[in-house]
Amino acid sequence: MTQKGKTPAESAVEQNVYKIFPNDLNSKHTVFGGLVMGLCDRTALIVAERHSGHNCVTAAVDSLTFLAPAHSGETLVVKASVNRAWRSSMEIGVHVAAENSFQGDRRHVVSAYLTFVALDDDGSPTDVPPVLPETETERLRFDAADERRAARLAMRAAQK
Repeated sequence: MTQKGKTPAESAVEQNVYKIFPNDLNSKHTVFGGLVMGLCDRTALIVAERHSGHNCVTAAVDSLTFLAPAHSGETLVVKASVNRAWRSSMEIGVHVAAENSFQGDRRHVVSAYLTFVALDDDGSPTDVPPVLPETETERLRFDAADERRAARLAMRAAQK
């Protein structure tokens, strides 16, 4: 059974915000990387479940790149959208910015690509709708996701 496709906009999270407080900081007074990783995973999960209509689990983190530190008092702004879907898996792209809430300045602090698998009621992988990219940026992300998947599958095969 072929499912009706969905656009990335239909499941995207445009702005998941998290205010950074002193208890969120490491010994260098920047936000804990693990906290940001958790925000990326949770936000991407929302996108995967919206897109698939099923419970989902994280299958892989292809990359999670820290580009700049975030500090106490700043607000993390997390955006995520589905880049591509295959049979039961989906790649979700995540962008995290640190915002100075008083001035409105934002800087890109983290980029990540996570893969999720949709599960049926028995916990088995289940089919997901295809992604229907609409914009040029979405088409570029769609194509690049297939390249990352091929690299991920090749690495997995080499590890066996």
